Amino acid sequence: MKKIISLTLALMLSLTLILCSCGGDETPGSTGSSAETPATPWDGAIYKENATIGQGSKTFSLVVSAYDKSITLTVKTDEAILGTALTKLNVIEGEQGPYGLYMKKVNGITADFDVDETYWALYINGEYALTGIDSTEIVSGATYKLSREK
Repeated sequence: MKKIISLTLALMLSLTLILCSCGGDETPGSTGSSAETPATPWDGAIYKENATIGQGSKTFSLVVSAYDKSITLTVKTDEAILGTALTKLNVIEGEQGPYGLYMKKVNGITADFDVDETYWALYINGEYALTGIDSTEIVSGATYKLSREK
């Protein structure tokens, strides 16, 4: 019964990502400004290399993976919820939908299902998350991954 519930939740989360996406005029890697579009999406990224960001008593790893490149950020925070911490640190941007925050940008890189059928997937310690980013509790020492997927 637990497997059926878990599978159902995972399916609902996947469908939510598809159904809650909203159209936009931005191309992958754009910053939404009228400035010239970067040559590659990573050119417009906030962090291009591994870095430590934030301050606080909780520390976790955040892997950002897009366009065949990954970086690992060490995040320090006092926040309890992953989405809150990453929003306050300007790592993620998105829109509120009926099922929570729908991430549109991570580290300045855009994923928009309506434009190119991509989305940001959340993994916790290597497993596809069954919770949304704004309902995932932070566990010190955990590894969270945000992966741009199609």
